[in-house]
Formats: sequence, structure tokens, C-alpha cells
Amino acid sequence: MNEAQQTARALMGLSGLEAMRALIAGKFPPPSITETLGFTLAEVDDGRAVFVGKPSDRVLNPLGIVHGGWALTLIDSCAGCAAHTTLPAGVGYTTVETKVNFVRAIQHDTGELRAEGVVVARGRTIITAEGKLTDTRGRLYAHGTSTLLVLRPAASSEGKTQ
Repeated sequence: MNEAQQTARALMGLSGLEAMRALIAGKFPPPSITETLGFTLAEVDDGRAVFVGKPSDRVLNPLGIVHGGWALTLIDSCAGCAAHTTLPAGVGYTTVETKVNFVRAIQHDTGELRAEGVVVARGRTIITAEGKLTDTRGRLYAHGTSTLLVLRPAASSEGKTQ
């Protein structure tokens, strides 16, 4: 089992909120996507997660503007982690759909952006959350919604969870 798998297993033993707080506190290594794309988990609370990131010339599209996938990944991450904070230990989630509206171009020198996600509705199997991407002056760059599927452990034939 590699380090990422070991970390995932340990994090699944915590409630979602405890896991997110442990990541912020540096008790576990950050997910590789955050290093690859240059953003970090900064704040969490029940039903809320905030990432901060600074676009760079490593994430540009052919026109020299920050690729929309970078912003979409931040919206997906903040919405997904907001949902995760509401889950008990041993329960995970996966994104079913994320829809993002881009309202302002992000340049490589735009500076730090903040992606804040909040849970809108929490059901047993589906959670919906929304996210907003803003700069340090509060200007909106993108906003979106995510639908997330709650992943519960499967029950074995003896009635125990696996």
C-alpha cells in the first residue's frame, strides 16, 4: 500500500470534519492534486470548506489565460469538501456532476483566489453544494454547483459493513 492509500485509509477512520481539520493541521500529507495545481485547503466547518490558490503560468490555455479546468477543479474541491465535512467516519463521497459558470477571465498574474463551498442540501444519498471563486477584493470569477453521491460501506452477508 502506497502513502496516498495509507493516508486515505486513515482519513476514512475520521469523520469528514475531523479529516479535513487534520489535513489543515498538517497531520497528513495534502492530496497530490493540490501541489500539482497550486491550491490548499485553508478553512473548514460543518458544511463549509475554503481553498486558496494562486494561478501560475503552469495552468494556462493556448491563449495565455488560466485554463477553465483550474477554476472548475477549485469549485469541485470546495463543494466536495464542504459535503465531506458533514459525513461520519467510514462514509465517503464522489462527484456526480459539477457545473461552473465563468464570469471573469483568470490571468496568470490575477493573484490569490479563494474558493468557498457550502452545502445547500444534505440527503442520505445525495448532497448538493455550491461554490464561489473570488479574489482578495471579493470580485467573482466563477460560481457553480456540485451534486455528490454519498458512498456508504457495503453490508456483508452477515449484516456487517465491509
